[in-house]
Amino acid sequence: MDWVALRLSIELALATCLLLLPVGLFLGRALAVRAFPGKGLIEAALALPLVLPPTVLGYYLLSAFGAAAPLGRLWQDLFGRPLVFTFEGLVLASVIANLPFAIQPVQRAFEAIDPDLRAAAACCGMSSWRALLRVELPLAWPGVLTAMVLTFAHTLGEFGVVLMVGGAIPGETRTIAIAIYDRVQAFDDPAAARMSLVLLVFSLATIAVTFFASRRIGRRLG
Repeated sequence: MDWVALRLSIELALATCLLLLPVGLFLGRALAVRAFPGKGLIEAALALPLVLPPTVLGYYLLSAFGAAAPLGRLWQDLFGRPLVFTFEGLVLASVIANLPFAIQPVQRAFEAIDPDLRAAAACCGMSSWRALLRVELPLAWPGVLTAMVLTFAHTLGEFGVVLMVGGAIPGETRTIAIAIYDRVQAFDDPAAARMSLVLLVFSLATIAVTFFASRRIGRRLG
């Protein structure tokens, strides 16, 4: 069992969730309650990672993060190290690849809130921020929780984007999915089976806890 790769995968998933939580809340709510020109195009662009093959998305990210690209050069100038084949590059790639998982459940949760509740909060003198914290977020919380768990679980199992952007550097970019692939390539089926089972159990437990928490929250709010 490659515990270093598993730890790296968990760290990557946690970092991705931490960065995408505010992004998902802001964009999810904005898309749910506002109408503006080009909204459909933005929603389509944010959903692209769902339909693009991971290797295609990984190729474009690799090109964008490379030393010849503006983003790659800027990162190199600021931090003195390349963005590709580093943990930081994996985090940024994972954030982009998981945008639909972090945004769409939040958007659907805010869309389900009765607009009259927002109007009532405004009539009571609540500011938009206070209404968000006191009225909307408690109602949308199951969707937010679902978004974070989907992001976490998807990051744990991500393979194509991780391989393209990070490669398989032990202790730096070699995640558990890459480790499983390496063991299969080496015909080490017992090791691949053990790591696959650990990943399966971990992912199943994470999703089960989320469903349980969502039901509890839903009953409490109801």
